[in-house]
Amino acid sequence: MAVGIWSMRRRSGRSLSGYFLAGRSMSWAPVGASLFASNIGSGHFVGLAGTGAAGGIAVGGFEWSGMFIVLLLGWVFVPIYLRAGVSTMPEYLGRRFGGRRIRLYLALLSLGLYISTKISVDMYSGALFIREALGWDLYGSVGALLGITALYTVTGGLTALMFADLVQTLIIIAGASVLAGYALGAVGGYQGLQERYPLAASPNASGPCGRPRPDAFHLLRDPDTGDLPWPGLVLGLGIISAWYWCTDQVIVQRCLAGRSLTHVRAGCVVCGYLKVLPMFLMVLPGMAARVLFPDVVGCADPQGCSRACGSALGCSNVAYPRLVLGLLPHGLRGLMLAVVLAALMSSLASIFASSGALFTLDVYRKLRGGAGPRELLLAGRLWVLAMVGLSLAWLPVVEAARGGQLFDYMQALASYLAPPVAAVFFLAVFVPRVNEPGAFWGLLGGLGLGLARLIPEFLLGSGSCGTPGRCPELLCGLHYLHFAVLLFLLTCAIVLGVSWCHPPIPKVHLHRLVFSLRNSREPRIDLEEVGAAQEEEATSGVGVAPEVGVGPPPEDPKWSRLVDINALVLMGVASFLWGYFA
Repeated sequence: MAVGIWSMRRRSGRSLSGYFLAGRSMSWAPVGASLFASNIGSGHFVGLAGTGAAGGIAVGGFEWSGMFIVLLLGWVFVPIYLRAGVSTMPEYLGRRFGGRRIRLYLALLSLGLYISTKISVDMYSGALFIREALGWDLYGSVGALLGITALYTVTGGLTALMFADLVQTLIIIAGASVLAGYALGAVGGYQGLQERYPLAASPNASGPCGRPRPDAFHLLRDPDTGDLPWPGLVLGLGIISAWYWCTDQVIVQRCLAGRSLTHVRAGCVVCGYLKVLPMFLMVLPGMAARVLFPDVVGCADPQGCSRACGSALGCSNVAYPRLVLGLLPHGLRGLMLAVVLAALMSSLASIFASSGALFTLDVYRKLRGGAGPRELLLAGRLWVLAMVGLSLAWLPVVEAARGGQLFDYMQALASYLAPPVAAVFFLAVFVPRVNEPGAFWGLLGGLGLGLARLIPEFLLGSGSCGTPGRCPELLCGLHYLHFAVLLFLLTCAIVLGVSWCHPPIPKVHLHRLVFSLRNSREPRIDLEEVGAAQEEEATSGVGVAPEVGVGPPPEDPKWSRLVDINALVLMGVASFLWGYFA
């Protein structure tokens, strides 16, 4: 709250650019910390630890995949976004393809995904933690958290969030490290965990249900029998990670706030190093929780689970809260509550700020052509409050989905809806021949294919151990990560096929918008509608196309080289970790 009020007093918070992009003045430390804090919400503490308790270390691959993809963001995508002079991801597609329909569609889809996969998941996991720790009502807990978060988001804009994220990242790492030390110490370290986890079965376990997986310590698992098969973990997860890290407004908005490309890339490297930590701070402690509390965390029957944690679908989601309550002394419990609340609030605030930018710049401004800057700022702030209500209404779906495993729910939903967006951005950047009809029908066709899998699975249920779902094998038999690969390839085929049936976009409209022309200094004629829309963008100070022949500010070669070397070191660290735990 104090940071929000302080940033309101700064001039950068009084304009659209200052409010939504922090005046493009952030250095590498806030950029890197904000990327990490925006990504690591309370859903990660509860979801990663819970899925680790249920299935082992493979879920850590979701985090380590980001170590490579965040470099793709800094070295390939952000330079193009900066040279294009855009503020939101729908705005980039609007400049690249022209017309209104793609920009509006992507804005609405992104807002829907924020509600269903991010805000509601973080709210549910944060409230679950508070319910375990303090015994508060689920909806009362959520309401209190949202009130505080929405207030400091609405007051301060992106500047408030990024400085707050810097503090919260330090709190998250320090507190989670303390708990990880207690948890691994209680089971005899990593060696003790390897010996004791395979034996951590619930007293009433029968058959494979309730017993730990034999491949629990394998990062890459069998393509047929694995719960997270390795082709899906490498290829399908790569596609979902590329969508999240390279095209999602929440993440990219932090990079667009950087003061130079070198600062943005350095922030991406810092975030990549921080992504090493969740495996050791969340996944392994979650597995330790199953060793220490097998009757609760590893419960195997609906009646026992209902008694243990109030959910008949399973109790793996309470692994992290049980560690806090069962291992830590008073005082440190309060620290961990602060850690989870910091993670929840930083993640939620990031999403609120980005959804406000999307709604204001890509939806409201198109519907209300004559709206001035004050009206646009008010619309963005009111939309944040509306998203709170929509997310509360979605909470029961989150609680019931994917056999009670929160992280599985998040990734499955992204696998059905995100690959078409990733495909269109990939082709928009790398294939100049792709045009507006191809991109639009690719997005629409991909959405239809994704919903054809999503709707039956959510209505009929995907099932859990011992209780198979009613969704037909033909529709739901393919693992969701494998489905993501198939959906990406089918969307690419639709985009390319339709694009070849229509004339190409003239080169004069593509300068600095595609990878092959990223360094062009030729004048560009934007495809976006002329007239009122362009005048609004010119007067608002947000979304203005770069001047003819003007690129990002010049970079210091010495610092640029140092950042490049660190990126190579990070890739080496990531490769070693994948190989060691494979």
